Amino acid sequence: MKLSLTNITFRFLFALLLVMLTYNPTGHSYFHWAYSSMHSITPYIVIAGLVLLIGWAVYLKATFNSLGLIGIVLSSAFLGCLMWLFIYWGLLSTTNISAMAWIIEILVAVLLTLGMSWSHVSRRMSGQVDVNEIEQE
Repeated sequence: MKLSLTNITFRFLFALLLVMLTYNPTGHSYFHWAYSSMHSITPYIVIAGLVLLIGWAVYLKATFNSLGLIGIVLSSAFLGCLMWLFIYWGLLSTTNISAMAWIIEILVAVLLTLGMSWSHVSRRMSGQVDVNEIEQE
């Protein structure tokens, strides 16, 4: 599959959906739902949690495989510095917790999108392909 702006946009939208469904400051998220229903867990809560967990596993595994630990740390540091820059410019206030939460969630989605897309970018730049190693017996 070729990497295009459309593919990156879909990856970002799915990552953003995953992050926002898991937790968001509006109070309408899986976290809030499960927390408010802690004393009466239903199959709906468990199934929704498992679907989210599967989504997180797919995105995190792809991100770790393509970026590695150092790439994740460097990407996180870069995105954190962008947030710091917004605060420095006065575009974002540290006292506005809701805005901070939204920005952090968007940046997490950006990091997950970068992880899902980096192998394609790397292959185009270097000509090398990332593959999962399979042990032969």
